[in-house]
Parts: sequence; C-alpha cells; structure tokens
Amino acid sequence: MKAITTTLLMTMLLTSSAWAHATPAAEEPARIEPDADSINAEAPVRDPWQNFNRRIHSFNNAADSFVLRPLALGYDKAMPDAAKAGVSRFFSNLGVPVTAMNQALQGRPRDAAQSVGRFVANTTIGIGGLFDPASHFGMPKRGSEDFGQTLATWGWSGSNYLVVPLLGPRTVRDALGMLGDQPLSPIGQIQDSGVATGLQMLEIVDGRAQMLPIDRFRRDAIDDYIFVRDAWAQRRNRQIREDRQGDSD
Repeated sequence: MKAITTTLLMTMLLTSSAWAHATPAAEEPARIEPDADSINAEAPVRDPWQNFNRRIHSFNNAADSFVLRPLALGYDKAMPDAAKAGVSRFFSNLGVPVTAMNQALQGRPRDAAQSVGRFVANTTIGIGGLFDPASHFGMPKRGSEDFGQTLATWGWSGSNYLVVPLLGPRTVRDALGMLGDQPLSPIGQIQDSGVATGLQMLEIVDGRAQMLPIDRFRRDAIDDYIFVRDAWAQRRNRQIREDRQGDSD
C-alpha cells in the first residue's frame, strides 16, 4: 500500500507540473482539441486502448471530484502563499535523488553532480528544502527526471498511452519506470508509517492544489480526456527530447 501511495504522489506532481508548463495548450485549449476525425492522426502519443483509458479517466475524475479537489481547495484557502511555496519546495527537494540517479543513468554526470549538490545544500542550509539556497549558490534547478525518461533515452520510444487507476496519465514505459524510481523515494524509506502516510497525503494535496488553475480550462475543453492526454503527452515528449539533446551535448 505504501508503494502504491508513493507512486501516486509522484504521478500527481508530474501531472501538476505538466499543467503548469503546458501554457500554450492551457491558453488555447481549442488548439489541442481537433475535430473527432483527426484526433487519432494528430495525437502526440499512441492511444490504441482509448476505450479502456476513457473509463479509467472517468473513474479518476470522480475520485478527484469527491476527494482530492475539495481537500486541495481547503488547503489552498487555509495556507498562506509563502507556506504553500515552502511545502512545494520541500517535496520537490525530496525528488532530487531520483533525478540525480536518472541523470547519471542517462550519461549526464555534470547534471547529476549538480543535483546532488542542490540536494545537500537545500536539505541542510535550506532546512529540508523549505528554502532554496542552492539557486543562490549557482546551482539552478533543472527539470525533474525519472526512470521512464531514462528508458526513453535508452531507446524505448513509441510506448502506448495508459491511464492507470488513481495514478493517472502514463505510458506503459513510464508505468514500468515507476518501479525503478521507487527504491530512491525518501518518503518510502521512512519506517514510521504514520509519518510516511502524513507526508504522502500532504504531497498529494499540495500537488493537486497546484493544478487548481487548470480546472477551468478542463471545464471548457471539448473533450477533457483528449485535453489531459495531449497536454500530458506534449510535455512528456518535450522532456524526452531535452534529455536526448543533453546526451548529445
């Protein structure tokens, strides 16, 4: 159960980052909502299991409507902006060991070393990552990395799109990649189940709160399933292109 919850957190955070950085799609949702006849031809990811994926997408939306979104709304209203920013930095810092390992596996030792430096600086001087002194020390934050991206840089491309119950948008490659990242999750190493569960729930709610500004675009979308799939896939494809460009530098 702990492993499942931890992977849920990672996926929610990835999804919230996808919305936060998918500004072209968010500003003009119609641009990623082509007519029904051209959707499959223009989709940025292969989606042969769309009927199954749509059912899981609807289930996830129901769970979000009844549980996650109300919690996120309450959290967003109750927490001061500075406190929310600190919490987000804290959980972002916890993901740095996974990023550093995957940068090393992708053949990017300098990026991996910088990530380790950021983690050490922010965990110590930055009080567990609540603050970001590393950026002031000349170690700017780069994008997060995971084993799914590493598998893509190793040659596994064109993986089928898959919506996982509660975990949300993935591909088959990325779903399997979560297993490679799990051993490096700091929260997963906490022996006190009460502390671990509390941190996991806070991370879920914080990640969902980051997604709240995107809700109105989803409400206005012609097809919410296509909107989510394409926004997620466009960002994922961009991440992988950047990883490959980094490998060739």
